[in-house]
Amino acid sequence: MVTVGIIGAGRIGKVHTASICNIVKNATIKTIADPFMNEETANWAKSMGVSNTTKDYKEILADPEIDAVLICSSTNTHSPISVEAIKAGKHVFCEKPIDHDVDKIKEVIDALKDSKVKYQVGFNRRFDHNFEAVRNAVAAGKIGDPHIIKVTSRDPEPPSAEYAAVSGGMFLDMTIHDFDMVRYLAGCDAEEIYVQSAVLVDPAIGEAGDVDTAVITIKMENGAIAVIDNSRKAAYGYDQRAEVFGSKGMVATTNDTESSAVLSTADGVTGEKPLYFFLERYMQSFAKEVNCFIQAIENNTDTPLGVLDGLKPVLMGIAAKKSVEEHRPVKISEITM
Repeated sequence: MVTVGIIGAGRIGKVHTASICNIVKNATIKTIADPFMNEETANWAKSMGVSNTTKDYKEILADPEIDAVLICSSTNTHSPISVEAIKAGKHVFCEKPIDHDVDKIKEVIDALKDSKVKYQVGFNRRFDHNFEAVRNAVAAGKIGDPHIIKVTSRDPEPPSAEYAAVSGGMFLDMTIHDFDMVRYLAGCDAEEIYVQSAVLVDPAIGEAGDVDTAVITIKMENGAIAVIDNSRKAAYGYDQRAEVFGSKGMVATTNDTESSAVLSTADGVTGEKPLYFFLERYMQSFAKEVNCFIQAIENNTDTPLGVLDGLKPVLMGIAAKKSVEEHRPVKISEITM
């Protein structure tokens, strides 16, 4: 049994707490830390079976009974807490992104050198049953050599302009999942990125210095061309689809829905809308990624997504922002560490 501590009791911290308590085997939560810990959150933790709560995450790092930490705190704390946890000898599961600053990610990479600590980055969509099936088909050679990869990712509601201003921008907040996904589906890294973007959903997002709509083309190292289309608002719900077209065929996945029922009447043919947001769509994937992390600790094997898997989508996000600013294709090699 691996004993873990949760750092951050916001939305994603609660998701991981629930998955460990209810689904993940061979892991138990001893302590949850959050600087804004209050009576309501402490009572929620107790309802989940976690009696220890604190405002100071350093108590988790100093606890010899805790083997691993899940860093679910605000983005700006991910890299410094990662470094502290590694130095404390704790295995680390870090929510994406490790940081928006490449130099700070490099500090985490340096801390991991000559360390026996397991480090995993939380790109949960790789563990979704639909995208896993697409990747497995590609890896098995069933569609031949990949030629075109398409990823559609559209949120049901836009974030506030205030959030957009501090999120690092759409490419490092939202699209970063899709950058990881094209790497996953292609089985290789990206070489070059070109972006066409606009503000079509909420003018306030543009005023905050961000975009809310984009089409991104990516040249992959294996020669495939990837296309990502993003929108901050899809009126019909959470739109999450992928397709890989290759020399021998194609594999694609559609959205998850409440049911596959289709109603056909004289008025028309209708079906269910996609599941509304990521909590409904991806809950099982959150549990699966943490289970893989726990298994890596128990079996002393590599985690499925290491620190470099956390770095590369950030490099892609920075390249995408540069493409928007300079109206040109940007090679990943231009984004130096």
